[in-house]
Amino acid sequence: MTEAIEAARWYETIRLGDGVTLIHEPWIKPFFRCNIWHVRGRDRDLLFDSGLGHFSLRRHVPLVGERELACVASHTHFDHIGCHHEFPDRCVHRAEAAILADPRNDWTLADRYATDEMFIVPPEGWDAARYRVEAAPAGRILEAGDVVDLGDRAFEVIHTPGHSPGGIALFERATGVLLSGDIVYDGPLIDYAYHSDADDYLQTLERMRGLAVSVVHGGHFPSFGPTRYRQLIDEYLALKRKPGCHL
Repeated sequence: MTEAIEAARWYETIRLGDGVTLIHEPWIKPFFRCNIWHVRGRDRDLLFDSGLGHFSLRRHVPLVGERELACVASHTHFDHIGCHHEFPDRCVHRAEAAILADPRNDWTLADRYATDEMFIVPPEGWDAARYRVEAAPAGRILEAGDVVDLGDRAFEVIHTPGHSPGGIALFERATGVLLSGDIVYDGPLIDYAYHSDADDYLQTLERMRGLAVSVVHGGHFPSFGPTRYRQLIDEYLALKRKPGCHL
């Protein structure tokens, strides 16, 4: 039997430059592995998503406890909000605020996907039957066009319904950095979860295609540039517009 992974080895941080750091859980299989994005600002930092939550992010990743930060949920599926309760300044889109405040397993997809099959190697103490996301009511409700201000950096909220009703991306127009959440990443896009809407997904990607991105940091899988960004969107749009495809 493979030895379980202890908390001290669970997280990995990778500095990507431009004040952006990827925090992830390398022992989770890529399809289920959430990318947690930390962005350094002058006055405060940004944390976009917070992972599975089995081990404390704040305790085991010193970077996230160094300074005041805004903890933003791209959406409220379990793999993205597991440690939100550890941060006092929590933000979420209005359409999913109720889930963040009361993250029941059937609302966060944990009932279907938070299983032993998620892991390359499981963490110490894991018991799928006992897994729950802790409640983390938001102090700030976000809407399209709002700005998450870090002092010297400003990220605009883009509402991205489709994967989930309250999904958001954050776009820094000055640099072209897009934190895209689960609406677009370099892997299979999910428009069939219980509260997904394929028609909304198509409209969202049509609207986002023209963004002047320089780099996209998605909710899963590796980051990519503007050419791949438009390829991924065009592939999805072509598939959904194909005759016989039922949205």
